[in-house]
Amino acid sequence: MLKSFAHLDQSRKWSPEENIALDQVRRLATDVLRPNADRFDETKEFPWANIEAFRAVGLNGIFVPEEYGGSPISYRCYLEAVRIISEACAATGIIFGTSAATINPILEYGNEEQKQRFIRPIVEGGLGALAITEPHAGSDGGSVVTRFEPQGDQIVINGRKIFITTGDVADILLLFGKWAGPENSPKAVSAVVVEKGTPGFEVARLETKMGTHASSTAELVFTDCRIPRANLLGNPGDGMKIMMATLNKSRPSVAAQALGIASAAFSDMVAYANERRQGGKRIVEHQAIAFMIADLAIELMAARTLMDHVGMLVDDGVKDISVEASMVKVKASDLAMRLSSAWPRSL
Repeated sequence: MLKSFAHLDQSRKWSPEENIALDQVRRLATDVLRPNADRFDETKEFPWANIEAFRAVGLNGIFVPEEYGGSPISYRCYLEAVRIISEACAATGIIFGTSAATINPILEYGNEEQKQRFIRPIVEGGLGALAITEPHAGSDGGSVVTRFEPQGDQIVINGRKIFITTGDVADILLLFGKWAGPENSPKAVSAVVVEKGTPGFEVARLETKMGTHASSTAELVFTDCRIPRANLLGNPGDGMKIMMATLNKSRPSVAAQALGIASAAFSDMVAYANERRQGGKRIVEHQAIAFMIADLAIELMAARTLMDHVGMLVDDGVKDISVEASMVKVKASDLAMRLSSAWPRSL
């Protein structure tokens, strides 16, 4: 059954440059990420050693154009890299994918000065974070109440964000709020970049989670936080457009993270089923177990194929992938839950 996944990998026709990048990611996964994953999860320590290993080989450059110091690969190949990283260490996969999700909208909507100022530090190994969710708005981006008030050549920020991945350690934060004015509607939503250490930007607390403990999730507070008006991405009111484009590209990345988790769980399942004996034979030889593993293998193959399809849509220049991006995220995350929680370890 595992041979089928090897056949899938062999049929995907990566370019020579992409094969080099993926080989590098696999080596990091084997030599650095996987050996330390349990320790980081148990201690809840942010995996700085993994981030430093990425910096040493310039891995952050795979989602950045050459003119900003990157060594770009296709989006489809980027998703595979996230899957491999997440299979070795789920927390590190989340951190890596979040930085890419932060950079994409700056590349698409930022001016040249913003690209030079914000993207190059990420290529050199910095971290990015997205800040959308608020206590009373949840995932409804149009209902955010964080306020951006222009004052001369500055913007004053007041508000609060929750569940922000890497929010406590990120070098840059792509923050969504509403431009101050008479109209309090989704049309006022705007996006700005806040840099680490900006006065008035504070980490209120870190969340206690059920898993991926090495990936920090923060509550952030902005109190009369002043940033240059030059940190506004696009124009006032462009926020919903930027947000939707951001989510379209970040949802497949979340799917790749989930597929990494699912892939690791499936490998553990197959190994365990071949080692554990019950009734005088390996449990994989019991028909019910074999059927369950076969069904899950089919689901995993289907989800990986769907991820490839979404990656190719992006690489082909398709702009509206909102349905497909949501489909692969739902499919992959549901499968990760099934594979990581439903296996009968008591057998």
